[in-house]
Amino acid sequence: MKLAIVYFSKTGNTRQMAEHIAQGARGVDGVQAEIFTLEEIDKAYLKESQCVIFGAPTYVADVAGGMKSWFDGPGTALGLAGKMAGAFATSGYEYGGGELAVQSMLNYCLVYGMYAYSGGASFGKPVIHLGPVACHDNLPASEELFVLYGKRMATAAKRLFGG
Repeated sequence: MKLAIVYFSKTGNTRQMAEHIAQGARGVDGVQAEIFTLEEIDKAYLKESQCVIFGAPTYVADVAGGMKSWFDGPGTALGLAGKMAGAFATSGYEYGGGELAVQSMLNYCLVYGMYAYSGGASFGKPVIHLGPVACHDNLPASEELFVLYGKRMATAAKRLFGG
């Protein structure tokens, strides 16, 4: 089963978290996980992916403009309907709106006809209601959570789509 992580990052923080999600997903038997910047998406791989996880920094308590512009433009033509979707964010502050950025990305996914998923409380603690958020001043504290999120998303996608 293929899983894609598509992200926007200016400073590299969001990329770091994407790598941790991929690490967790790759820990699930039979899962191939790849990460892509918005500019370098492998369209063939994305088409074959059953699960796509989106990530972006948080700017002004919302998803960064680069990701929003992608969702408003190129993202509309990629045939994402029917795929499982997840989202994560990085933020400058613990209460800087990261959860709002995640929710904004999930809203786009729903409009595109994707199945938005986070696992919520179904996997137990730690509970990840919408998607994980990491603060830039302490990224190492979030690494384990992001690996776990990748594992949970891959496990759920395998259950949903088989493989």
